[in-house]
Amino acid sequence: MGSVGQLGPTDVADLGSRVSANIARAVTVPAVALRDLLVALLAGGHVLIEDYPGVGKTALARALAASIEAEFARIQSTSDMLPSDLIGTNVLNQRDGSFEFRPGPIFANLVLVDEINRASPKTQSGLLECMQERSVTVDGASHELARPFIVLATQNPIEFEGTYPLPRAQLDRFMVRIRLGYPPAREEAAMLAAQAACDRVGELVPVASTAEVLTAQGVASEVHASEALRRYVVALLEQTRRDVRTRLGGSPRAGLMLLRAAMTHAALAGRDHVLPDDVQALAGSVLEHRLLLAPAVADSERAAVVADAVAGISAL
Repeated sequence: MGSVGQLGPTDVADLGSRVSANIARAVTVPAVALRDLLVALLAGGHVLIEDYPGVGKTALARALAASIEAEFARIQSTSDMLPSDLIGTNVLNQRDGSFEFRPGPIFANLVLVDEINRASPKTQSGLLECMQERSVTVDGASHELARPFIVLATQNPIEFEGTYPLPRAQLDRFMVRIRLGYPPAREEAAMLAAQAACDRVGELVPVASTAEVLTAQGVASEVHASEALRRYVVALLEQTRRDVRTRLGGSPRAGLMLLRAAMTHAALAGRDHVLPDDVQALAGSVLEHRLLLAPAVADSERAAVVADAVAGISAL
């Protein structure tokens, strides 16, 4: 792929199709989850995967990294993990007595942080800077992270012993939240037969490069969003704020994330402009985990709040 000026959304759509098809060769993933993953990648966002153990979260991350020829790192979160275990530290060079920086696993292109809520708040805060600033600061010196850079973090929704709930500021840094779920019985049986013979993820070959991903990110960032479309996003946020089931609805940052995701969704569809359909398609994945519900409201109501907000705007 060449420069952004020589390319258009059709090139982004082609890239998305190639990567999606390659991942699907090795991992059984719901179409919506795979779409949201690609949207986050090409929008420069991060992904929170909330699901049960053994449904393919690690395999999905490995498959994505293999498909775009990205450097991959996996971090298993524990309560005694320190921020330096993530970002690296300065060590003494015995030869000349100087200190030199040794980078941690966060300097990979694609970083899988398993069970992020098992990391202490201090370590979570170290990850927060990486996700927001795309850089780390050690002893006053700033170090840039790799480009592209995406964090895929996992949470187990049924185990809470020994965990530290993610603060609102941390949740807000994840562009989308996805769930993989259990595959249909026929697909699961086919997966068992294929995986018994070999590691399908290990056999994947790249169908794109990190340079292509960076170029596609530039194209997606130039997709046109009209003033009317931006007002539509704001109206959707206001609907979530007025809902009696929420204490806090979508924030301005949530609106920015939703707009960027919608622009990328449009590019993946081969369009150079955003439609309300793009916003609606991503509204649940982008907004649900950002809502703070009223005390008596069940967590399962998140999806209904967003769906009702979309329906409320359509009825205006």
